[in-house]
Amino acid sequence: MDTLPSPAELASKIDHTLLKAEATSDQIEQLCGEGKEHGFAAVCINSVYAWLAARCLADSPTGVCCVVGFPLGATPTAIKVAEARRAIDDGACEIDMVIHIGAMRGGQTRAVREDVAAVAEVVHRAGDSRHLKVILECGALTDEQIVLACELCGQAGADFVKTSTGMHASGGATVESVRLLRAHAGRMRVKAAGGIRSLDDALAMIRAGADRLGTSSGVAIMAALRGRGTGG
Repeated sequence: MDTLPSPAELASKIDHTLLKAEATSDQIEQLCGEGKEHGFAAVCINSVYAWLAARCLADSPTGVCCVVGFPLGATPTAIKVAEARRAIDDGACEIDMVIHIGAMRGGQTRAVREDVAAVAEVVHRAGDSRHLKVILECGALTDEQIVLACELCGQAGADFVKTSTGMHASGGATVESVRLLRAHAGRMRVKAAGGIRSLDDALAMIRAGADRLGTSSGVAIMAALRGRGTGG
């Protein structure tokens, strides 16, 4: 991308995110207001607030995205399925689930695939407009494990693979991890998340192949884009 995107183009790639444990209902309402104002793709929140976000965004194209098995991924599959189902019932249109990281590192490929497939089934059963993103936590995996995880997620019916939770000690998204996902995602799309705090960060991830960005700095990023002279 040699030219700057328009504000509408960039906003359509952003999941405006608030996943802090201390997030209040007032902050979620503010997040949703910002999502509507800027035309972000979605707000990304913990599922306890799915109903509130759905109510706030009922008249907006901005969707509700909820995390599942977050941030460790070390939750039984049945619990991830129940959490995803409840989030969708409460108004979520996208689910970002954390892969079973320990199983992926331990070579338990069947367990990983079945974990993703079970959540994918409940998400897609809710309708064609529902999407599943699978967080791989790339910093905790080798390149070979990341490539294999992409294959397993594709087989299981995921719609996106995602770099990171932003909560792991290994850090968040990197240009290298996004490129690796893009090279092996196949039909799936790629979401970069974790540590995307500036316009330059956002543009670097898009250039590397990210279709969606998870960031808590969406408002600042949009202001920076307009500050560089891109209006509209």
